[in-house]
Amino acid sequence: MRKSLLASVLFAAGLSALPLQAKELLNSSYDIARELFAEINPVFVKHWQEQTGETLEIKQSHAGSSRQAQAILQGLRADVVTYNQVTDVDVLHQKGDLIPADWKARLPNDSSPYFSTMAFLVRKDNPKNIKGWEDLGRDDVQSVLPNPKTSGNGRYSYLAAWGAAHLQHEGDEEKIREQVGNFIKQVAVFDTGGRGATTTFVERGIGDVLITFESEVNNIRNQYPDQAFEVVVPPVDVLAEFPVTWIDRNVERNGTADAARAYLEFLYTPEAQRILANYYYRVHNEDVAAEVADRFPATELFKVEDIFGSWEQAMQDHFANGGSLDQLQARGR
Repeated sequence: MRKSLLASVLFAAGLSALPLQAKELLNSSYDIARELFAEINPVFVKHWQEQTGETLEIKQSHAGSSRQAQAILQGLRADVVTYNQVTDVDVLHQKGDLIPADWKARLPNDSSPYFSTMAFLVRKDNPKNIKGWEDLGRDDVQSVLPNPKTSGNGRYSYLAAWGAAHLQHEGDEEKIREQVGNFIKQVAVFDTGGRGATTTFVERGIGDVLITFESEVNNIRNQYPDQAFEVVVPPVDVLAEFPVTWIDRNVERNGTADAARAYLEFLYTPEAQRILANYYYRVHNEDVAAEVADRFPATELFKVEDIFGSWEQAMQDHFANGGSLDQLQARGR
């Protein structure tokens, strides 16, 4: 009896000495953010442990942002999302009631800790002399970009081309549709996501220009110095916001609310903003932005709302079945 009691006490003591299982966060993110968060995550894990004494593990899920949002609606229990388009966050409230309608008001800058714009990656010496959106409709230029139907990245590219044409032609619908239609006709490949488009352009050698976020084109250029790619930021471009939020219903079930919120708030700190800037994202912190100003060419940025009224209107007019994108693709066949 005594031996049995002693064994029970020793067993219980042994259990209490075991390390607690690490708390886990799942970040659902857009396709080309793998390397970015691979660098940010361990920095935040260290910060969290210093602040709370807790061990934290952060896992990542990456794909086109619309696909990622759909996966959450279908049951993926992500704690946070770090996306590249507002509508892919909004849908989590509209179709799943997973977050509140006012999610943008919970963090600064409409819950967008950093921003970017679209840029062109062209081949050595820019042989086609590509400078602006209007050049992408020329018969001798073929573009590669993600599919606007599945990728926020691709939607921004399409809307940037349309918005630039809108400003150039002062809203003349016929001229806008002609210019954007020529661009769509010259797309060599619509990939499902940004990383697939990069593979098509860089490794398969297809196309004269890859269109993706400014951050991505600079990182690709640095990753493949032997190919001597050049980066072109067009003189008129779209403001691309990167909205983030924690998923209320999931963090309540997962017991991760505090860690999820702290993780996203950390993205606004100077330490994280410097990491973001190193990946060629434009940042809101004024001191960090001043430190890296020479990395970012001047461009006239317009907001989606300025040209299209709202993201909802843009989605309905251009990307819904039978919308302008479908019409222009059919015309180009």
